[in-house]
Amino acid sequence: MSGLDDILNLIEAQQKQAEDSIMKAAADKARRIQNEGNEKAQKAYEEHLARSKAQAEKDFENSCASADAAMKRKILACKVELIDETIEKTIDKLKKLPDKEYFDLILKLAKGHIQSDKGVIGLGKADLARVPKDFESELNSFAAEKGGSIQLSKEPADIDDGFILSYGLISENCSFRAIVESEKDEIRDTAARVLFR
Repeated sequence: MSGLDDILNLIEAQQKQAEDSIMKAAADKARRIQNEGNEKAQKAYEEHLARSKAQAEKDFENSCASADAAMKRKILACKVELIDETIEKTIDKLKKLPDKEYFDLILKLAKGHIQSDKGVIGLGKADLARVPKDFESELNSFAAEKGGSIQLSKEPADIDDGFILSYGLISENCSFRAIVESEKDEIRDTAARVLFR
């Protein structure tokens, strides 16, 4: 029986060796699969982290740009408001000039608009009541230089200040507000340069 026992022992040893070899190969394969899985997971994690970081930086930059743009819009709106307020104060100050200074300003403005034709100048009700005696003759001296004439309308114009200059069917509104409105962009630019250097 010893020969049979030897054969059985040999078979058992070979079987154990084969099992050990299979188990070792399986364990090695499992380790390789686990290592590959860990590497892939780490790589995926790092890629996701890099993408998230890049997206977070982009979102932060966009938020900063958006906040900066909103702040610039508010600053611009504030500047425009201040300029418009300054314009209103200037118009009010012009309206309240002493009579001589006020009508000197009207004459200066009118001189730039007078044409070589027969014209009519209209003043507002308050200005018509305080017009200097030599106002019309001074206007006519300017008009004569250009080969025209000006008549002061006895009827009040529908304006608070300044004048309306008419030549036939064409009238030009030269009230302070109308002048400011026609030059508003240029006035705003000039005021911005002076106020916000």
